[in-house]
Amino acid sequence: MSRKSRTAKRTTAVEGQVAPRQPCPCGSGRRYKACHGGSDTPTPYVVRSFEGLPGECDWVAMREFVPAALAPVALRPDAYDGEAKGRSVSAATLLPGLTPALTRDDSHIWVAVQVTHQSGDPSRDVAEALRLALSSAPGDSVVMGSLPGPGPRLQDVVDPDSDFVVDVLAGFDFWFDGVDDGDGSRAATLESLNASIDPTSRLESVHAAYWTSVGTKEHLRWVQPHDEEPMLTALARLHAAGVDDLGPDTRLVGSFRAHGLLVPVWDLPVGTGAAALEEPAGAFAERLGEALAVTGPLSDAERAARNGLANRQITIR
Repeated sequence: MSRKSRTAKRTTAVEGQVAPRQPCPCGSGRRYKACHGGSDTPTPYVVRSFEGLPGECDWVAMREFVPAALAPVALRPDAYDGEAKGRSVSAATLLPGLTPALTRDDSHIWVAVQVTHQSGDPSRDVAEALRLALSSAPGDSVVMGSLPGPGPRLQDVVDPDSDFVVDVLAGFDFWFDGVDDGDGSRAATLESLNASIDPTSRLESVHAAYWTSVGTKEHLRWVQPHDEEPMLTALARLHAAGVDDLGPDTRLVGSFRAHGLLVPVWDLPVGTGAAALEEPAGAFAERLGEALAVTGPLSDAERAARNGLANRQITIR
């Protein structure tokens, strides 16, 4: 093979725009070609897993940091060769026993978003769990004994014209709604699980923004639908102008990346609550839209702000 051919092969981008010799986005520390980009990997790593789904940002939030929630999922009539026609489905953050999916006694299907299969494509994982649930008997839980190979993703089976409305819950009591708890064991389990949950609320004035209280602190985590680079640049412009806050004593502390999207995080004064953020969040969304529309070069102050934001990748989840 000539030098030119070898060079072309090394630099060709693959799934999710990750080149073979770049670090694998899964965080393993290995090169992509030796990890999720290898020929023996059933499902390639997909950077923006939920792109194209209705409510992409809310799918990311449910996957990454919302503790307890349900959201109805509308399927295409021809999904899974018509097997899903007439079936009702809800996405849940977590299910009992960390099961990937289960079929309720009334045949309603719950599929878990936060169950990790390490296949490199959560959309494919959830779609496979849903396929298995469709053929399960009422009351059965799904078991996935191996990584799913090629097959439909959520983008292939979810109705693209539907809405994805997340209902954030105070705890996991919904697991056992309508189920008799004869010996009280379920109540004890729920008490322990619910005690570990940080109170969380979804804002109504903007999309995919979630307030949470973590004891001595409050935060807003807001999944943004824009590509990472322009989003980071827009945040830098707002920061340099001193208008990246959500009101008095609030502060943009950084962001984290999740499924190809940027999630800015703000520190809030204790006692703020979600309701007080509705108007400031709406105003910030307008400022952000204006900043995203600016195409000129960054000023020195904006460039410094961008570098600072890029280096402040936080792990708060």
